Amino acid sequence: MKVHEVGIIMNGVTGRMGTNQHLLRSIAAIINQGGVVLGPDEVIMPKPLLVGRNENKLSVLAERAGVADYTTDLDKALQNPAYSVYFDAQTTGRRFQDVKKAIAAGKHIYCEKPTATSLGDALELYRLAEEAGVKHGVVQDKLWLPGLRKLQRLIETGFFGKIISVRGEFGYWVFEGHTIPAQRPSWNYRKEDDGGIIVDMLCHWRYVLDHIFGKVKAVSCLGATHIPERIDEQGQPYVCTADDSAYATFELEGGIIAHFNSSWNVRVRRDDLLTIQVDGMKGSAVAGLRKCYTQGYANTPKPVWNPDIDQPIDFMGGWQEVPDQEDYDNAFKVQWEMFLKHVVKGGPFEWGLKEGAKGVQLAEKGIESWEKRKWVDIEQL
Repeated sequence: MKVHEVGIIMNGVTGRMGTNQHLLRSIAAIINQGGVVLGPDEVIMPKPLLVGRNENKLSVLAERAGVADYTTDLDKALQNPAYSVYFDAQTTGRRFQDVKKAIAAGKHIYCEKPTATSLGDALELYRLAEEAGVKHGVVQDKLWLPGLRKLQRLIETGFFGKIISVRGEFGYWVFEGHTIPAQRPSWNYRKEDDGGIIVDMLCHWRYVLDHIFGKVKAVSCLGATHIPERIDEQGQPYVCTADDSAYATFELEGGIIAHFNSSWNVRVRRDDLLTIQVDGMKGSAVAGLRKCYTQGYANTPKPVWNPDIDQPIDFMGGWQEVPDQEDYDNAFKVQWEMFLKHVVKGGPFEWGLKEGAKGVQLAEKGIESWEKRKWVDIEQL
């Protein structure tokens, strides 16, 4: 058996996403399954080195994940030739400098989004990585969610015909902390700490729209800070300075109009925390994180407006669920395996630092649109 051991410096994995999605459900899961299989006698085996600022947290997490090595010294870790990949899941404001150091150390780069706090810095990371000749990737996990994979299959088979519109609803109620503890960190709601839902979610919507429906040509966005005060991790009240809701409309190539509502102040009465409805000339579909339902032209009901009687049509009953036609693994783990194959074997990898920069660009343009109260065009990078 030929084993390609790939050392991965994992910085920022003591946070919620880093712990759950990247360490436990991706890298540890890959190790537990026996690595990434390349062939009958060839595998890739990750070797993680956990990096963070709190040694006690690292020790507890390392034991939980079955990882032997951890350190609070990033510079020393970057000097270690046994680790060829640097992964960053820190808060956004710390990412630029540490990814830049990792590139200078010759490490391949895999990191969370947003890749930087500005488009200039995001493009700088892309330029530096290209000049250094290191491989690079950015987490774009929603592309591998089962519900969105089913939408993509419907597009590929021509189910929709000409697509007219895409409507997304994302979010849930994040408790303020006065009576029930918050389920998101406080920095998310402080602009000075690079928080805000526009910066967070428009990066996601950029790659979802670009890769599944059509390239984004323009954006009109309205942000809002609906909840002015929350309680932090120390039990102290703080003023919310970042947007907690965003209402954005996008013009896509091909004449498609997309609209996404993103909010941490919405109570869910839909199938999932994220639902996307796609309407086409021949049919429509509604997808959540895992399930997808369709309604074709031939079984579309013909409503007649009459507010004086109870609605006689069961609108929910006229949809068919798309069956699971393949096995769906954790979306983060799927992309991790693809990146590790890219590091070891080369070949194309579409989701690099330039794609990450496009997400930062759309977030910046969304904020510009909000500030100017106007449509803003998206220049191609």
